Amino acid sequence: MQVETFQDLIDWTRELHGFLAKCLQHCSVQQDEPRAKALLEYLATHEANLESTVASFEQQADPKALHTWVYDYLPHPPISPHQECDLPYANMSFDEICREVFAFHDQVVELYQYLEGRAEIPEARTLIQQLLKMEEHEAMRLSQQANRARDL
Repeated sequence: MQVETFQDLIDWTRELHGFLAKCLQHCSVQQDEPRAKALLEYLATHEANLESTVASFEQQADPKALHTWVYDYLPHPPISPHQECDLPYANMSFDEICREVFAFHDQVVELYQYLEGRAEIPEARTLIQQLLKMEEHEAMRLSQQANRARDL
């Protein structure tokens, strides 16, 4: 997907969370280790909720911000998760799944941080700050939940 406007960025982020949710759910069925299976199911639900949350940003955002161009700000292609879910998480351990999903969220946060300092209009800056805050909060929440599950 070519990210040209902040609306495209929101669509892309929503699609990424949705794809990850489907892939994690698909892999949970194939996972043999009970703790990793439970983690995949939790993460799939969490990512599906994030997909809905990100979609709500598009409905609430200032149209001026949504239609602001961002592609000039992106010196590299957007993050691309597995294009097809080929069961990558089904064969991973609990810790490997955590590392992979956390790395994914870190990349989204880093992209938003990068864009935050480059937004030219206040409406776009506010939008990206809200998206960044939400992604950081959800990444922190995922980390806490994973640590609790690891302790069980």
